[in-house]
Amino acid sequence: MKAIKFSNLTISIYYFSILVCVALLLQSCVSSHAFSTSAVVPGAKGSVKVQKDKNNNYNIELTVTHLADSKRLTPPKDMYIVWMETEESGAKNIGQLNTSSSFLSKTMKSSLKTVSSSKPTRFFITAEDDSSVQYPSGVEVLRTESF
Repeated sequence: MKAIKFSNLTISIYYFSILVCVALLLQSCVSSHAFSTSAVVPGAKGSVKVQKDKNNNYNIELTVTHLADSKRLTPPKDMYIVWMETEESGAKNIGQLNTSSSFLSKTMKSSLKTVSSSKPTRFFITAEDDSSVQYPSGVEVLRTESF
């Protein structure tokens, strides 16, 4: 019986193909959801990525750009609060968005990273006067569709 020999190029292509497949599989574990266009802050755009980890927790990474300073709203508010809805507990305050611009860009950017043990079904952002609010009371600025 004759042994089959593969060239280095063939082996490299084989390993590259496996690497691409693994990367695509890992990426498919992350769900990304865009926020709907806002009537309150029409220029704001954002998305939230949710990934379940090996401990059955949900890693949440939210980013928003072009979100105006909350003090410029009518009526003015002190901050933006991110809310997560779950099937078990309804809306839950998961943190405050801090909006800033970088040295080289005037684009206002906000982000929030957190972990939850509950499975999220929807996210929304409200303008509030207090970061410790337990229920949304301010104007809703952005929202995702239910997923």
